[in-house]
Amino acid sequence: METTYTTAGTDTTGLHRDSGTATGGRALRMREELSTLKSDLDALMSHASTLNETELREARDRILARFSSMRFAARGFAEQAGRQFSQGRDLTADYVRDKPLQSVAIAAGVGLLLGAILRRG
Repeated sequence: METTYTTAGTDTTGLHRDSGTATGGRALRMREELSTLKSDLDALMSHASTLNETELREARDRILARFSSMRFAARGFAEQAGRQFSQGRDLTADYVRDKPLQSVAIAAGVGLLLGAILRRG
């Protein structure tokens, strides 16, 4: 008896786009794939006793391949987050260099606001 488990697509072609919308779409797709992977693992565990050794090996290989694909996608997210963080840091440093007095005034305002909030709590 051969059991087939559903698998979500593993398209990772858009991982290195810089669009926020593309990132949201990839995150949603990754969440859906994680949910499908969990369902597949649950189904495999509930049917594991009825599968022979070859079927178990094939199911394991399919799940490991999908897990590997998701790790690759997560690595892409981490790299993109690192690039965005670096870009934000560079933009902030440029702003402070270009407008030092305004930057000090903003920092002082934020400090006063945080101090007032923390004093109340």
